[in-house]
Amino acid sequence: MPLVLIVTLLLLKHIPATAGLPLARAAGVVAFGYAAFLALRLVQDQEGIQRDGWSELRPSMVEYFACYGAAALAVVLMSAVIVIGGTKVVDPTQMLAAFAASLMLGAGAIGIGLGGLFVKVRWNNARLEHRNAFGKQTILAWSDVRNVSPNWRGIAITTYDQRQVTFSQFHSGAAQLAEHASTRARRNAETATKAFAAL
Repeated sequence: MPLVLIVTLLLLKHIPATAGLPLARAAGVVAFGYAAFLALRLVQDQEGIQRDGWSELRPSMVEYFACYGAAALAVVLMSAVIVIGGTKVVDPTQMLAAFAASLMLGAGAIGIGLGGLFVKVRWNNARLEHRNAFGKQTILAWSDVRNVSPNWRGIAITTYDQRQVTFSQFHSGAAQLAEHASTRARRNAETATKAFAAL
């Protein structure tokens, strides 16, 4: 995906309508951000933290970097639009592009914060507890888990009654939780199959 975005930005640089935009710089920022993402993924813990008999997910450095980096870049771009936008020497297309980019980065930072940094997920041998950024809590018993699958927001754990918990795949300990949930779902399916065969 980052490679496609970089190539797209470089191709847009050669189109007359967008040639005046600083697309080469944007491609450089994307390349730097992706390199930082890969480096931070290498130091991400695969195990959740243990506390009072519970295992907990915690935000990784990738999520902190993405959230606060996007917020900082949004502030810089919006400041440039406000300070430099009043002069007549600036191309309005560039100001519009900077304004749109700052809004997208700000929205991305808020989304990452709400979906990752301010979410609490913990589990033990009996159940999984998920508390979202607004304080809503969802509790799933492991005996009710039917399926574990990836989606656009992360990894979703679904029960037989269609309740669902989704957590970020970038959390430290996410791989451990996904493996545990998959094992429970497989055991539940085997138990259900044996019970059906016994009838």
